[in-house]
Amino acid sequence: MPRTLPMLALIALSASTFSYGQGSNTRYTIVKLKAPAPVTPPPSTPTTPPATTPTEPTTPPTTTPTEPTTPPATPPTEPTSPPTTTPTEPTTPPATTPTPSACSVMDLGAGANLNGFVPFQANSAWRQNVANAPVDGNSGNLINFIGGSSLRANFGSGTYDGNIIGIPYTVVSGSPFTTINYNLYGDESDPGPMPISTSTLIEGAPNPGDGDRHVLVLDRDNCWLYEIGAASPQGDGTWQAAAGAVWDMLNENARPFRWTSTDAAGLPVFPGLVRYDEVAAGHIDHAIRVTLSRSRQAFVAPASHWAPNSSDPNAAPMGMRMRLKANFDISSFPPQAKVILTALKNYGLINADNGSNMFMIGAPDDRWNNDDLNSLKQVPASAFEVVQSGTVYTPSNVPSGSAPNITSFTADNATVSAGTAVTLSWAADNASYYIVSPEAGAVRGHSVTVHPTTTTTYTLYATNQFDRSSKTITITVQ
Repeated sequence: MPRTLPMLALIALSASTFSYGQGSNTRYTIVKLKAPAPVTPPPSTPTTPPATTPTEPTTPPTTTPTEPTTPPATPPTEPTSPPTTTPTEPTTPPATTPTPSACSVMDLGAGANLNGFVPFQANSAWRQNVANAPVDGNSGNLINFIGGSSLRANFGSGTYDGNIIGIPYTVVSGSPFTTINYNLYGDESDPGPMPISTSTLIEGAPNPGDGDRHVLVLDRDNCWLYEIGAASPQGDGTWQAAAGAVWDMLNENARPFRWTSTDAAGLPVFPGLVRYDEVAAGHIDHAIRVTLSRSRQAFVAPASHWAPNSSDPNAAPMGMRMRLKANFDISSFPPQAKVILTALKNYGLINADNGSNMFMIGAPDDRWNNDDLNSLKQVPASAFEVVQSGTVYTPSNVPSGSAPNITSFTADNATVSAGTAVTLSWAADNASYYIVSPEAGAVRGHSVTVHPTTTTTYTLYATNQFDRSSKTITITVQ
């Protein structure tokens, strides 16, 4: 059972769960903590919101649906006829799809400034403005089931019990890569190597204990996001973790339905974090990760995994998206809180894990104003509405299909001297992404160069939304 942790005076800490297994009741208690100041700090925090900060409308847009005043008498478990697509009317056009050069704008280091870079392509669910999307027909009951909770910022400045507050992230420049050994959910995890060093920040640092211990690393050179959970560095430079996943920051890759990630919803953690650099810039251009205490055995896109702890039909599915109502007045909130609340009207919250109700997750930074963040507790769950999301997946209708078909995996030279460059090439059908292990890691395209120093067997992993295939080749070093 998860342990309930004490609440921080200014920022309540979530006794949130880290639910890896398929429908498993195994949980890890999570403590979201804070990281040291970034290596390259952006300009000092403005005392007033930047000029570009979206302002609160004095009246709600006429096109924005409003929450029904009376919930349905017989609550449906999901919309009877959800639309096949979710209409969006962004107040600001989304940024263009990232290119490899776009990743290079990020600074390096712990809590680094991304300088406007937003992970994933423009049509990613994380980047969709849902300010004018339809309200779910069962919104009233879904929100009522959450109860009388209010919003919480589960991140901030300073420390709690000597630990940083929030989930830290680190931006690196490619190699060195290291081996990741999984001890729980290796069959649902992406194999290494990953560019994680023994000094990479762990959630809960400097004394992470037995919490979720997320490690998030953004590879600026290759534009991949690496995430592992329940992570521990080993004495030989390798890492042990319960689960792990890689994500293509240029074009969000599909991982198999019903596979966990380092979140119960099968989602990446980093894209949903609230970060200081984007709040200081005056706008957040993505949905925000949130935890709820109870969820059912179901998920909606973009989630792909569940970890149910309730059978109530009004318990949230993983991936459920909630939007702050347009008519909720945010004009009196302090600067940092106002930027966050504006994002909640435009992009909303995505239910990503079991945990304390309405706890938003963010990255630690010593420039957060904890008083500003504490003001978010004035926003009740009833100020939100559930956005219509399309198909609700349950055990009866989860899509199934074939794993990628690897038709070839070859080397331009199978016998070489130590350190010689060898080009590995492959062909495969219906793959979402590739990993070559050891040495190479996540790769795009259909070839990669390796430099074996001893006789090495390389494995190509090809993964799509249904399963994973693999094929090996051995390079002999004389």
